[in-house]
Amino acid sequence: QVQLVESGGGLVQAGGSLRLSCAASGRTFNMYTMGWFRQAPGKERESVAAILWSGGNPNYADSVKGRFTISTDNAKNTVYLQMNSLKPEDTAVYYCAVKPAGFPIYKYWGQGTQVTVSS
Repeated sequence: QVQLVESGGGLVQAGGSLRLSCAASGRTFNMYTMGWFRQAPGKERESVAAILWSGGNPNYADSVKGRFTISTDNAKNTVYLQMNSLKPEDTAVYYCAVKPAGFPIYKYWGQGTQVTVSS
């Protein structure tokens, strides 16, 4: 089992920045891919960014490319999402998730953190 706890959400004006953190505990040695997802009211959950736990191969949704940066800190068992130039359409609950080695899907999920961007 892996437990994930997100933090760093909040209310920010358009154009502002936030940094989300996701702290992992438990069987962290088996983590392979870390992802950030978001879900806005009335919309389906969507992938925002993902990265290998080693820090390699970051990839992003087109809607956040050039504005968001995903990174890992293995010593702290934490994955981050730096969000710059925020837009009202970025408003959503943001979740981190882990895909363990050998698993085809994200198996462990955090509880989510609310990000609200005002215009």
